[in-house]
Amino acid sequence: MNIAIAQIKPFKGAISANIEKHIKCIEIAVSLNSNAIFFPELSLTGYEPELAKDLATHQNDNRFDQLQEISTLKNITIGVGVPTKTENGIQISMIVFRPDQERLSYSKQQLHEDELPYFENGNKQLIIEVENQKIIPAICYESLQTQHAEKASKLGGEIYLASVAKSQNGVEKGFKHYPEVAEKYAIPVLMANCIGECDNFVSVGFSSVWTKEGQLAGQLDNKNEGIIVFNTVTEEITKQMIPTQSNMFEHQR
Repeated sequence: MNIAIAQIKPFKGAISANIEKHIKCIEIAVSLNSNAIFFPELSLTGYEPELAKDLATHQNDNRFDQLQEISTLKNITIGVGVPTKTENGIQISMIVFRPDQERLSYSKQQLHEDELPYFENGNKQLIIEVENQKIIPAICYESLQTQHAEKASKLGGEIYLASVAKSQNGVEKGFKHYPEVAEKYAIPVLMANCIGECDNFVSVGFSSVWTKEGQLAGQLDNKNEGIIVFNTVTEEITKQMIPTQSNMFEHQR
């Protein structure tokens, strides 16, 4: 399987503009023969907890129909980040679009203390099956918690997918933790991070892939939007960098 992660600089609070950006990334992933592509935490809104109440939606929001259509048309699984409404509050979620299938949602189960005023915990782990391989998603803070990776292994996870919005400090913690997870549980670990200003910090990119031996297979930089595609059989990496100021990703106001 070829699995892609996207590193983007989201437009703050602009879901429609971010959908356009996502679609362009998906098209690139398709051109690189990807079976799936996953985006950073809250990729459709940017990581903006104070805006989440106004931006929160649900997996069947008709604005997402374009993503479902391209999933089916191009036969690619797509995981995007967005705040979602519940009966009691708001969750940090990943919505998953699959070819000719219903949409799925996974909500972050372990929140950082800074997130507690804005969000509530999810309560169920999602397993995403692509090409008969089990992908276990983890969203940012929980991806650095040992018990989450342990549970992923017990559930039969074959790929650990960390969708994050991390500062330099968070990325440094990840660079220590993720290769240890990969080696301990013998599963590849992929970290999709964003770049640019988020809430009260700057997200620094460095989206990366580690092999099941814990070796760094590929990494993006801290300045550019881009895509990494990882082949789970050969462990080969394909990268395509996209300068942040590229006309491809300019928001037409």
